[in-house]
Amino acid sequence: MGLEDEYRLDYLEDQGFLRKKCESCGYYFWTLDEGRKTCGDPPCDDYGFIDDPPIEDEFDLSGMREYFLRFFEDRRHERAKRRPVIARWRDDIFLTIASIADFQPHVTNGNVPPPYNPLVISQPCIRLDDIDSVGKSGRHLTSFEMMAHHAFNFDEDHVYWKDKTVELCQELLTDLGIDENEIIYKENPWAGGGNAGPAFEVLTKGLELSTLVFMNMVQDKNGEYNIKGENYSKMDSKIVDTGYGLERFVWASKGTPTVYDAIYGDVVDEVMELAELEHKIEEPEYREVLSEHAKLSGYMDVDTSTDLHKIRKKVSDRMNMDTDKLREMMEPVEDAYAITDHARTIALMLGDGIVPSNTEAGYLVRLVIRKALRMMDSLGINAPLSEIVNLHLDRMKESFPEFKDKKSKIDEITDLEEDRFKETLSKGRKLVSKTANHYKDNSGTIPLDSVVDLYDTHGIPPEVTKEVASEYGVETELPDDFYARVAKKHESPENEDEEKTDETIERLKELPNTDLLFYKQLEDYSFESVVLDVIEDKVILEQTLFYPEGGGQPSDTGNLDTGDKILDIKDVKKVNGVIVHYLEETDEIKKGDVVTGNVDEERRKAHKRHHTATHIILEACRNILGDHIWQAGSQLSEDEARLDLTHFKSITREELYEIEKRANQVVMDNREVKERWMNRNDAEEEYGFVLYQGGAPESKEIRVIEVENWSVQACGGTHCASTGDVGPIKITGTESVKDGVIRLKYTAGTAAIESIQERDKMIRKASETFSVPPQELPETSERFFEEWKDRGKKISDLKDKIALMREKNILRESNELNGFRVYNEILDDSDMEGLRKTANQLKEEDIIGLLVSGRGEIIVSVGDKAIREGINANQIIKEITKEIGGGGGGDKSLAQGKIPAEKKKKAVLGFSDLVSESLNSSDQK
Repeated sequence: MGLEDEYRLDYLEDQGFLRKKCESCGYYFWTLDEGRKTCGDPPCDDYGFIDDPPIEDEFDLSGMREYFLRFFEDRRHERAKRRPVIARWRDDIFLTIASIADFQPHVTNGNVPPPYNPLVISQPCIRLDDIDSVGKSGRHLTSFEMMAHHAFNFDEDHVYWKDKTVELCQELLTDLGIDENEIIYKENPWAGGGNAGPAFEVLTKGLELSTLVFMNMVQDKNGEYNIKGENYSKMDSKIVDTGYGLERFVWASKGTPTVYDAIYGDVVDEVMELAELEHKIEEPEYREVLSEHAKLSGYMDVDTSTDLHKIRKKVSDRMNMDTDKLREMMEPVEDAYAITDHARTIALMLGDGIVPSNTEAGYLVRLVIRKALRMMDSLGINAPLSEIVNLHLDRMKESFPEFKDKKSKIDEITDLEEDRFKETLSKGRKLVSKTANHYKDNSGTIPLDSVVDLYDTHGIPPEVTKEVASEYGVETELPDDFYARVAKKHESPENEDEEKTDETIERLKELPNTDLLFYKQLEDYSFESVVLDVIEDKVILEQTLFYPEGGGQPSDTGNLDTGDKILDIKDVKKVNGVIVHYLEETDEIKKGDVVTGNVDEERRKAHKRHHTATHIILEACRNILGDHIWQAGSQLSEDEARLDLTHFKSITREELYEIEKRANQVVMDNREVKERWMNRNDAEEEYGFVLYQGGAPESKEIRVIEVENWSVQACGGTHCASTGDVGPIKITGTESVKDGVIRLKYTAGTAAIESIQERDKMIRKASETFSVPPQELPETSERFFEEWKDRGKKISDLKDKIALMREKNILRESNELNGFRVYNEILDDSDMEGLRKTANQLKEEDIIGLLVSGRGEIIVSVGDKAIREGINANQIIKEITKEIGGGGGGDKSLAQGKIPAEKKKKAVLGFSDLVSESLNSSDQK
């Protein structure tokens, strides 16, 4: 079904706008210019604002942001705070890609009211799907601020819709001095985040300044509207979703050749200077070439359908310049622009707590860092990347004051990533060489899948793969939009298969939500309830004290007492709002029964201690290691708990001691652990997004757990009433579970006491072994270790001397066979290390040797002269072991193995015959 009627607005027609069809791209657009034939969007039109800015006054980022926000505040919009660039409140995307992403899906689906309605916001966003166009097109950015005004129309609560939205946009643009005849509204439907709707792209002089989306559809495989290849159906709500590009507006106010010159001026100059590039915007000749190129750079969008060389040729033809000359001039400048852009994106990502890794959001920040480093290398920039990132942090002080105290941590992470990248490149070249050799003998081209794998798995940039492969005469399949393709693969979590609908799920849908007594009766462990249904081994009750598995906390166990029989509960799960109890048997229970539930008290208490300890330890880690620490997972049990943290390096022993000490201080303070249900918006306003350490619920009301004057977290688990109830906390270990994620293991309460006692037993046992008191154990064990090392060195020296003495005997005792010296001997007092030392001496003297230890270890050595005559140590040892048992192997010069000890004499006696046969065989050849 078409959307044509969606675009016919009373406001546009009343103002005299005409609807036309673009003669170039075929899209419809609205304009006041009767003579206009094209939509104003590149490549249908060239940039017309460069050196001729349509906005009267010149703005910087801060000035334009404030102008926009105040404009809408004056028109009864409430100003909303920006959210982090990592979308911690969502589980379907990693990065905040638009201002509307702040409100999806919890607000847009009607579960949660918006914080204000209508509202205005300037939201920093990150999009990497155009990363390969950055620097080239003059307008693309990986990070940008989306200024927006939103109105949420639910049922009778109507704020404003399409006509008012366009009216506000028109008023803003004309207030800024833009000629109304230069304003174009291009029809182009929008889709994203599961929603869609008709949209206007708002352009002036070839530059798209904003997009006005009228979100009134939801993704539906049976929907009647097809937008961007997906089906959608109308939804009850109507949401005004606008996006005004802050950087585009600043650019339009300055008319510089590129957006980078407009918003990063001094940083661009610094990067150009580091790269030793001449970039003097004020010089007429340079600016003329750059401006002319910029006016045509709308062609320079790099995607799956483009060929960058062909695009550049088209631009050079329009400029009357040689393509190669234009490329040589522009490519270094484009890389410098991209480095400048990427550095700001890195500052935002690290500033908002993303830790580089090989997964999730960490993968994406590492991609940006390594792409920037690669371009810096190509330009010969020797300064550290952190230096360029710092240039942005200095400029961002006013807009992002929260980054002020994070500068040193951002520097540390960036420098560490740079060191890791250098190590990757060093190791990666050998791997690429191996890959190139493989394809050299096959297709002659490294395919794209292999290039992606080398990058994804080993971190080897595609440019390095191409460079090394060319040295072997091997081509590389490398599209111009490589980084965008890779980023797209990692921009959101992998979709899990949809849960299959079965009889159980359908029956559960018919039941009311279970009354959750474990939130109301915190100290109770027994209750009565009515059985609502029995489905196979599953029992559903009207109310329950049994906590279902969730948030890293295992379910409660216990039993149901029917009066006639006690039935054990093995598991408890929550399916939507219904609690399902899994029983060992259900023959003695039926719908309508009144039963008594008994929760395993000790298990629940252990879980409560460990869950509260998790909150305490997490905050201790953030205090000591930095607020880049975020929970990446947790798991509790009765005996132990573990907490996964985002962190960029190993946690030192001293840091662990401090974390443990800080956590136990909170326990000893006996602070109150408060539980309360809060309006989601109120909770976010009061505490921020640190609430969502364990993920964000979609509900209007959220349960907040606050450890008095310590930490606050949205959490559905069971907790102690005060920190004193947790008991002692003991960190038992730490490990790296994956790149960028560190796991802490710890115990609390009774489990911690048992852990401490177990360690005490081990210490006492060690003390008894050394016959010293525990306090002297470290010094004693160190002394014994040094003595052991010294003794080992002496033994090694003695073995060397023995081998030397044997060498003298060997020279005297070896036998001559067909012009070669042959020696075979049983060395009862030797081990494999001693055999190997003697064997190496035999090789140096060109003696063919067989040595056997008293335990049946065997080694055969052959010198270079004998190898040239066809003697092969590996073949000989295989013949010996084949005949008398055992096994072994090696190469032509040295082979080792093991034979039955009782057959060592037989091996020695048969050795000369095997050597003789080998020599005779080689003579015949």
